[in-house]
Amino acid sequence: MTVFWQLTDTKRSVHGYTEGRDQLVDQTEAFANRTSLFASQLGLGNASLLLKKVGVADEGSYTCFVRVQDYDSAALLLQVAAFYSKPVVTLEPESNLRPGDKVALTCMAYGGYPQADVIWQDGSGRNLTDNITNSVVANEEGLFTMTSVLSVVLEPNSTYSCQMINPLLGEEGNAFVTITGQNVTFPPVALWVTVGLAVCLFVLLIALAAVCRRKIKESCEEARREGKEKQ
Repeated sequence: MTVFWQLTDTKRSVHGYTEGRDQLVDQTEAFANRTSLFASQLGLGNASLLLKKVGVADEGSYTCFVRVQDYDSAALLLQVAAFYSKPVVTLEPESNLRPGDKVALTCMAYGGYPQADVIWQDGSGRNLTDNITNSVVANEEGLFTMTSVLSVVLEPNSTYSCQMINPLLGEEGNAFVTITGQNVTFPPVALWVTVGLAVCLFVLLIALAAVCRRKIKESCEEARREGKEKQ
């Protein structure tokens, strides 16, 4: 019985077995000390490959060749997946916020694979995904750090949620942030405008009262003069 595993695209050797023992002379170095067969089950038709310490670089198509009297083969696709860390949401800027300001909410998770799907929602469940920018950076092991930035116009007491979903594992990570009115200051310009309008209105009312008072006084004096003339 002969069993031979290789990479489908490059034909590089992954593991070989013949004449009752492993044949690893031509094995690709990247698979050294990481592969084995289930020798006790070969007679039962189990020619499966055990691959240890799987990494992102192992992802791809593998072909298994088996010969008892004639050769036969089959290919399979190995998909690699890793869990992301719990997402964390940060706000930029964190202080001196004013109503109507544009702020950036950043959601980040790391150590996962493959690229996660990101969904942003507001407190009412409205999908905000059209306003986001996603970026992916891979580390030396090929695992990803996912960063998603949502741009919104600031409103007090608003809640936003970021959800990252691993498409292979079905893993869902959630993070929330609430912007309360305590972080929002009234715009200084608007404050001075309001104070100025209030002062102007007060002065206008005083001037109007003075004009009315003068008109009333003049009317009264004219009425007295007319009364004296008639007498």
